[in-house]
Amino acid sequence: MVNMYPLIILTGPTAVGKTKISIALAKAIGGEIISADSMQVYRHMDIGSAKVQKEEMEGIPHYLIDCLEPTEEFNVVLFQKLAKQAMAQIWSDHKIPIIVGGTGFYIQSVLYDIDFTEHEEDKEYRAYLEALAREKGNHCLYEMLLEKDPESASIIHENNSKRVIRALEFYAQTGTKISAHNETEKQKRSPYDFHYFVLTDEREKLYANIDKRVDLMLEQGLVREVLKLKEMGCNRDSVSMQGLGYKEILAYLNEECSLEEAVYLIKRDTRHFAKRQLTWFRRERDVCWVDKSVVGESTEALLHYMEDIIKIENRKKQIQ
Repeated sequence: MVNMYPLIILTGPTAVGKTKISIALAKAIGGEIISADSMQVYRHMDIGSAKVQKEEMEGIPHYLIDCLEPTEEFNVVLFQKLAKQAMAQIWSDHKIPIIVGGTGFYIQSVLYDIDFTEHEEDKEYRAYLEALAREKGNHCLYEMLLEKDPESASIIHENNSKRVIRALEFYAQTGTKISAHNETEKQKRSPYDFHYFVLTDEREKLYANIDKRVDLMLEQGLVREVLKLKEMGCNRDSVSMQGLGYKEILAYLNEECSLEEAVYLIKRDTRHFAKRQLTWFRRERDVCWVDKSVVGESTEALLHYMEDIIKIENRKKQIQ
């Protein structure tokens, strides 16, 4: 059997409790953590992204946190590049990389080494789509995507204009659906010796945790955080402002809605996002579901469960 580099993935819906258990797992197996979160990569965006703080890390190195300014663009191609660099560094230190976060496509891009180099972006067509979105709204582009690639439309939110445009752009360039391309890439065998954990919980508990987290963010100063970002030059077109919590509070600051309406939208859309995350992970293969309602709520119970799974799977691989 060819020796492959080890990799652990710990994912799951937002507010399920990935941060705490990931640090416990890293301490137990000699791991270091790579964030697979599209917002925690930005500096000055701590509250709305529920960013892990220095005192919470318990000495475990974290990568891809506070790497970019909020005026810079972050996407799956850059994530894949930075994550691979971090993984190489972690392996060279004889540690195990643990990718932690809820952005399923980011995780998939690394796990199956998805190739993004075949098709460069079409700047002219992209500019046309961006102008169309400004003139007629995001729903117009989403309707186009529903017609061209309904599979992609089912997993991309219509307000995620960057991904909608990329999917339309890919179709225009190749005549094929980006969802079909991604599915083909996903069928590739992973080049890593990996364990893929999806942490989950009862839906009612998950939704209650989401509401509590949003309330806590407001108490901690989310409005002040977004105001500071606005003063730094961030606006509705900034990739960093597409994140849940940020775009709604920005709309409030722009006097497009009341604070009460903004908070309602954050809670509602975060619940919808968690549901889409779970749908994504159910489609993934080779995953091990870690259900807190079955395994237990405590960090100790969850850690022991995952450690046992790792030991069992490793023994099976040795036998093979």
